[in-house]
Amino acid sequence: MTTRTWLITGVSSGFGHALTTQLLERGDKVIGTVRSTDKVAGLLEKYPDTFTAPLLDVTDATAVRGTVDEAFTAGRVDVVVSNAGYGLFGAAEEITDAQVDHIIATNLTGSITLIRAALPHLRVQGGGRIVQMSTYGGQVAFPGNSMYHATKWGIEGFAEAVAQEVAPFGIGVTIVEPGGARTEFRYGSARVATLMDAYDGTPAHAFQAMLDPANGLAPGDPQRMAARIIESVDTEPAPLRMMLGSQALDSTLGTLRRRIDDFEAQRDLAASTDHPAGE
Repeated sequence: MTTRTWLITGVSSGFGHALTTQLLERGDKVIGTVRSTDKVAGLLEKYPDTFTAPLLDVTDATAVRGTVDEAFTAGRVDVVVSNAGYGLFGAAEEITDAQVDHIIATNLTGSITLIRAALPHLRVQGGGRIVQMSTYGGQVAFPGNSMYHATKWGIEGFAEAVAQEVAPFGIGVTIVEPGGARTEFRYGSARVATLMDAYDGTPAHAFQAMLDPANGLAPGDPQRMAARIIESVDTEPAPLRMMLGSQALDSTLGTLRRRIDDFEAQRDLAASTDHPAGE
C-alpha cells in the first residue's frame, strides 16, 4: 500500500476527523488544520511523528497561503482535501448580511484560496490530487438552505473548471458529494438563522425536523464515506464527482432528469433567439 501525505482542512470533527483517523491508522501522514487542538489532542499524542495540527481559520487568506506553503516546504504533499465548512439554515430573508459574508468566506472563498495556493506546488512537484468536499446539495437545492447551496454550487463550478485546467500537469480533482451523514454537521455544528414566525409551517422551516435526532438519524455512515474517499485517490484518472449515499444519488438523479426535461422543452424557445441560417 502506498503511503501518502495529506493536507486536510477542518479535521476537528465530521469527515475531516474520520479521514484523519483512518489515514493515520494505516500509516499515512496528515497535516490537519484546526481552529483549536482540543478535539485532536488524542491524535497528536498517539501519532506524534505523522500528525500535525496547525491552527487555521480558512477565512484568513494570508494564513491559508502560509499554511499551504509551509506544508509543501516540509516535503511532498500528495493529496489536498478542502473540507472546512459548515451549514447555515434559514430562509433567505432570515439570514443576516454578516452570516452571508461569513459562510461565503468559509465555504467558498476559503476553499478557492486553499486550492489556488496548492496548485503551484502540485504543478512543480509533478502532480497530486485535490479533493473538494461538497454535498449532493451542490446539485440539488432545498428551501431553508439557500446560502449553503450558493457556496456549494459555486465551489463545484470552480473545481470542475480547475480540473480541466490542471489535468495536463498530472493533477486530479475530485468533488465529493455526500448525502446526509451522522456527523456534527447536522447534529451539533449546524448554524440556524433567527427564525421568523412568518415562515412557520412553510417549506423554508422544514429543516428543523431534519436537525432533530428524535426524528431519525441520517442514513450516511461517515466512516464508510471516509473510506471511499481515501480509496478514490488510487483511481486513475481521478473521478470528477463521487456521490456517497443511495438516498443522495436517487435525489440527484431525479433532480437532473427533471432539469433535462425542462431544457428539452425549451428547444424552440432557444432556437428562436439565433440568427436565421445564412445570415
